[in-house]
Amino acid sequence: MNDHRIVADRSVISGTVRGYVRRVVDDELDVLMPHLPAISLEGAKGVGKTRTALRRATTVHRLDDDAVATIVRAEPRRAVAGDPPVLLDEWQRVPELWDLVRRAVDDESSGGRFLLTGSASARETPTHSGAGRIVTVRMRPMSLAERGIDEKTVSVGELLTGRRGDVTGSTPATLSTYAEHIVRSGLPGLAHLTGRALRAQLDGYLQRIVEHDVEESGLRVRRPDTLQRWLTAYAAATATTASYEKIRDAATSGIGDKPARTTTGSYVHVLERLWILDRVDAWKPAGTPLSRLSAPPKHHLVDPALAARLLGVGVDALLDGRNAGPPVTRDGPLAGALFESLVTQSVRVYAQAAEARVRHLRTYGGDREIDLIVERDDGRVLALEVKLARSVTDDDVRHLTWLRGQLGDDLLDAVVVTTGPDAYRRTDGIAVVPAALLGP
Repeated sequence: MNDHRIVADRSVISGTVRGYVRRVVDDELDVLMPHLPAISLEGAKGVGKTRTALRRATTVHRLDDDAVATIVRAEPRRAVAGDPPVLLDEWQRVPELWDLVRRAVDDESSGGRFLLTGSASARETPTHSGAGRIVTVRMRPMSLAERGIDEKTVSVGELLTGRRGDVTGSTPATLSTYAEHIVRSGLPGLAHLTGRALRAQLDGYLQRIVEHDVEESGLRVRRPDTLQRWLTAYAAATATTASYEKIRDAATSGIGDKPARTTTGSYVHVLERLWILDRVDAWKPAGTPLSRLSAPPKHHLVDPALAARLLGVGVDALLDGRNAGPPVTRDGPLAGALFESLVTQSVRVYAQAAEARVRHLRTYGGDREIDLIVERDDGRVLALEVKLARSVTDDDVRHLTWLRGQLGDDLLDAVVVTTGPDAYRRTDGIAVVPAALLGP
C-alpha cells in the first residue's frame, strides 16, 4: 500500500505550492481545519480543489488514479490510517470511504485529520450520513478578486457589518476587461490560455460533462445531443428566472420530438449534483413586511465562460451587444446577463467567506427585482444590483431605495456593481462599486 500512499506534491515548500494563487477559501480552511476533524472540499471539476488540498495534506490518496482506487477498494481501512491530514481526492469514486471517515472521526475527533475533495455532491448519496462529523466547504471558480484584476478597495465582509463606511477606489478596468474575463473562465488550469486553445479546452470540458460525467453520476443519456441542446438553452437563460418548461421549449425549438419533463428534470438533478448548475434561489424572508415575493430561482452555470462557449460568443460578440443561442426572454443584452453571472459567482465566494448566503429578490409580476441579496444568519441583508454601465442614475437605484423603505435598519447596505471606473457613495447613501474593486 505504501507505493500508493503519496506524500503531498514535492513543490510544497514552506506552506506554498509553486505557482499557487491563494484562494479565498484558504482563509476559511485556515480557520476551520485546526478545530474540525474532517472537511469535504467540494465543487465542479477544475475549480482547484486538489491543488488547494495538497498544500495542507501529509498523506494523499488520488482516487482518480485507477490503480490507487483499486487498492483502496480492496482494503479501504488503510486509506484512513495515514499521517494526518489525510487527503482523499475524488472520494466519491470509492463511496464507502465517506462512512469510514465518519467512523474514524467518531473514534478520534481531533482537528485536521481528514480532507476530502469531490466533484459530485454527497448530499443525496447513500453514504452521506456524516452530518456534524464531516463539514462541507464549497469551492467555486476563481472570483474577480482571485484573478488579480485590481487591488480590492471594497469588502463584502465590511459591507455586511452595516457600518456604511467610506467607499473609495478607482480602476482602469472597462467593459472590455469584464468581457475578456467572462470568456476566459475562472478555472485556474485555463488561466494561461487564450484563443483557440482556450475554446478547445472549454469544449472538452463540456463534452466530458455530456458524454461521461452525467452517466457516471447514474443518469443514462440516450441522446447526448439532446442534453447538449438543453445545456445551451440553460446558458441562454443565464440570470433569468425562466421556467424549466421554457428552457426545454427553447432547447427544442423547431423540433417535434421534445424530451419528457422527467428527462429534463433528471438533467437538472444530476447537473446540480455535479456542481455545474449553480442557481441562485429566491429570498424568502421571515418577519419582514415584504409579501408577494416570487419563488423561482435565477439560472447560472458554475462559470459564465461555459455559458459563453455553449452560446458560441466571444469578446467581440459581447461588446457588439449581440444575442445568441435559443430564444429565451431576458431583460437587456446577453453581455449584461453574463456580466451579472460573473459578479454573482464572485459575490458568492465573498459571501461564503463571511458566513452569509446569496439569494435574489423578485416580486410577482416582476415589478420589483434585486439581483443579489446577501443574508446574514440574523436575517439582516446586503442588497446588490448589477449594472452593465459606467454610471448610475436614480432609475438604477429605485429598487434599492424601495427595499430600504421596506426593511429599514435590516438593510445593512445597498450597492450598485458597475463596469465604471470609480467607487463612491451617492448622496442617498447607496454605494457604487466597480466589479474589479469588490472583494471578500
